[in-house]
Amino acid sequence: MKHLTIAEALREAITEEMDRDPAVFCLGEDIGVPGGFGGAFTVTLGLEQRFPDRILDTPIAELGFFGAAVGAAMMGMRPIADVQYSDFLFLAMDQIVNNAAKMRYMSGGTLSVPVVFRAPVGATGRGSQHAQNMERYFTGIPGLKVVAPSNAYDAKGLLKAAVRDNDPVLIFEHKLLYGSKGARAESGTTDASSEIPDEDYTVPIGTASVVRPGDDVTILGWLLMLHTAKDAAEHLAAEGISAEVIDVRSLAPIDWATIGASVAKTGRVVIVDEGPKTGGVAAELAAGITERFGDLLLAPVERVASPDVPVPFAPALENAYRPDTPRIIAGAHRTLAWGN
Repeated sequence: MKHLTIAEALREAITEEMDRDPAVFCLGEDIGVPGGFGGAFTVTLGLEQRFPDRILDTPIAELGFFGAAVGAAMMGMRPIADVQYSDFLFLAMDQIVNNAAKMRYMSGGTLSVPVVFRAPVGATGRGSQHAQNMERYFTGIPGLKVVAPSNAYDAKGLLKAAVRDNDPVLIFEHKLLYGSKGARAESGTTDASSEIPDEDYTVPIGTASVVRPGDDVTILGWLLMLHTAKDAAEHLAAEGISAEVIDVRSLAPIDWATIGASVAKTGRVVIVDEGPKTGGVAAELAAGITERFGDLLLAPVERVASPDVPVPFAPALENAYRPDTPRIIAGAHRTLAWGN
């Protein structure tokens, strides 16, 4: 066992998969600069020395190198495409949505596109064009799988599962969870490090994880908001309220069985989403829970999300924008008060 940050765990996953399969390679912006940072958040640090022909620097042209990744995947390679900030995925939408996600269907199953797209998300003092939570734009695309790890163990296991998957997978990583060190260290980070086993493992795509059992209310979160949900559960426990916290972690497909088992136990649900409230992942989860488990609910599903405005730049406004522990606690109180 070893203790790794998310950035270190992702780096180890990439290294192991490239050692295991010569078809795996990485391409992206600033990932292979000799002696460089290893991408925007150090994930590929030093890999250009170990794999000089398979860590490929690209121009700042997301549509172009995502297209190269999709084409390489269709020809039998297993590329990992790294975009510096998830906001830049808008520039590659045609390749992701119209090519990667649809090609298996358009070819009658004769073609597969085993490509992984990596993208950092979250508000971190960079302004509204470098701070969005982009999950909402991709979870409803048929043919595309979407995962969002909150800790190093899951980050490594999900990335390895994504590389081995025969369909395109988009993995979102939160900037405040990387645990990057040195010149690329982030301020205000949350410790998401984990004990990582030495043996090979994967975390199956399509599975959620119960990280804290409880009986009174279910709280769903992912990425940074999973950690905020855990903190809220600690405060609720001090009030005598038992909150079950679930790391959704796979946003497409969603593990409805795990969520449903929790709803059957608690009858009350709070969903925490760092993105804006309208049309977000929390909205889809709320609709899915109501459709599937509505007869088990004792109260309407509560959504705790960011307001429907662009992410602000000023630190004080950014902190007010993102859901926090008091807002989650208030959401839990509202659903517990329903009918009483």
